Amino acid sequence: MKTAYAKVVWTVGLMGFSVAALADAPKTAPPQEPIGFIAGGVIGGFAAGPVGAVIGAGIGTWLGKKVHRAGEAAKAEAQVAALKSDKSQLQSETLALESAKQDLAETNRALTARLDELSHSVEMAQTAKDDAAREDAAKVLDGLQGDVLFRTGSAEITPEMAHGIEVLAGAVAKSPALKVRVDGYADPRGTVDTNLKLSEQRANAVRDLFLAAGVTGEALEVNAYGKSQSVAEDADGYALERRVRLTLQAQAPLPVAEVSSAQPPPDTAQTSQNE
Repeated sequence: MKTAYAKVVWTVGLMGFSVAALADAPKTAPPQEPIGFIAGGVIGGFAAGPVGAVIGAGIGTWLGKKVHRAGEAAKAEAQVAALKSDKSQLQSETLALESAKQDLAETNRALTARLDELSHSVEMAQTAKDDAAREDAAKVLDGLQGDVLFRTGSAEITPEMAHGIEVLAGAVAKSPALKVRVDGYADPRGTVDTNLKLSEQRANAVRDLFLAAGVTGEALEVNAYGKSQSVAEDADGYALERRVRLTLQAQAPLPVAEVSSAQPPPDTAQTSQNE
């Protein structure tokens, strides 16, 4: 009986001494270490006396650290897996964005070629010898269209497309019989107000290039429709709706000024002065 009591006293004493020693350490132990220390000490004390308590406490602490490290490793692995998933998703989105940019660039090249065709047609019309012939040529150009595409949420015109617009604007500036309708649009994503403002910004950006090339404000008709005329249902359709449509229009010839019937004829005017 005394021997068992002595074992318990020694065990509790050594555990208290070890706990006091550990309390001086500045580093906070993970929760698994104290649990392993106490459990190992108690088991070791009853199994092999005071010495067993010390050894058991050490083994318990070591096991507690292993458990703690295993838990931290599992968390780290989960974090790494999440980062890999995020990286994979980011790479997929980047590839999709690059593909969309390439598609937009190819479409813009085709539209730039269309603007070049319009410019050439206008320049050919300018070779007409008299006003009547130029008016007839303008009627042939009436209704011809070309589009300028934009990126999502942007009113910025690409340099290549801007050059095509400038060439066309320069030709229109030399053709008084022509005017241009500038219609801005947006895809259906976003609010009504935001898309209307965006379509206005796109139309104004194109208008400014025409004005800079010498086209008068009277020869330009600028409209903005926002998403009100959108019919697209997928990303490919949306890309074609982020646009400004240019439409050539033949201007009505100016009416010939007529002498007012109220103006006296020259002879009458001379008579009046003589009087």
